[in-house]
Amino acid sequence: MNKQIENTFKSGDTEEWLDVVWTRPIGYQWARFFNYFDVHPNTVTILSMIIGVASAWFFTFGSYRMAGMEGFIYNIIGVLLLAWANFYDSADGQLARMTGKKTQLGRILDGAAGDVWFFFLYHSLFFRFYQYHDAEFEWLGIENNERNSFIANCVFYVAVWVSGLVFHARQCGLSDYYRQIHLFFLKGKAGSELDSSVQQQQIYKQTPWKGNIIYKIFLLTYINYTRSQEKQTPQFQQLKQKLKDTYGETENIPQTFRDQFRSFSLPMMKWANILTFNTRAITFYVSCLFDLPWLYLVMEMTVFTGLYLYMRHTHEGFCKKMYNHFDDRQS
Repeated sequence: MNKQIENTFKSGDTEEWLDVVWTRPIGYQWARFFNYFDVHPNTVTILSMIIGVASAWFFTFGSYRMAGMEGFIYNIIGVLLLAWANFYDSADGQLARMTGKKTQLGRILDGAAGDVWFFFLYHSLFFRFYQYHDAEFEWLGIENNERNSFIANCVFYVAVWVSGLVFHARQCGLSDYYRQIHLFFLKGKAGSELDSSVQQQQIYKQTPWKGNIIYKIFLLTYINYTRSQEKQTPQFQQLKQKLKDTYGETENIPQTFRDQFRSFSLPMMKWANILTFNTRAITFYVSCLFDLPWLYLVMEMTVFTGLYLYMRHTHEGFCKKMYNHFDDRQS
């Protein structure tokens, strides 16, 4: 691995294999390109959002069972565009680390990019089902009449929203949080983006509306995002508060404690990576290429949710164990 590319990683612990061999090297070349033209990382993030949204349009009309070869080609274009958006999503962070152009807005935008893509991608699944569900009716042996069609579309639309707002949001939000926690103990505060809702609320209050309308709106969504992460991790919040009360500054936490936490946290990184983009995107590609828009939702509500619950249970378990052990040592 080229050392220059490796230097743009967040850490070797948190990088997924597919990102290391594929996404990061290509993202690095894009980062160099944008750096040559002095393009800000936030601009690259916005470009990734636009390209990701464009991919959803092609997936919407990609049913080859109804549109034949044209639908298949639309699917391939959608795959290529979403992969391109992901390269830019990698490049923005790599560019920020190369140039030192790290901003709070950049952190918020980067976290929002995937949510923007999938908001439209979920709707592409619905519109695809809405237009082409005749084949599903035939496969299930359901009479294709106006009443059944209306009920099926309503059920599928509810499933899309529940899958996106409940399952997807929780899975990706918690996975991102666990990676930032890991980086916090591995590299300290400077090497992590572990934010708290209280801290973000203070930034929001101190930021004037004049000239910062868009930033303030993004901050509001980010406050809710961090608050959701904290609500899902009560045992870690207790441990974090105990460390703050005992050591104050992050740099004062003993290295032995950091190493112990890393040993517990490292196995969690593979599950966190599975629940973010690559595995999720591959599942989406397969669902669309096989023309089964409901397959992605089923996978998210079952397999991905099972991994999410296991990851959360395990992480909370070792945080509780370390908290209790910490109290024993103090006494």
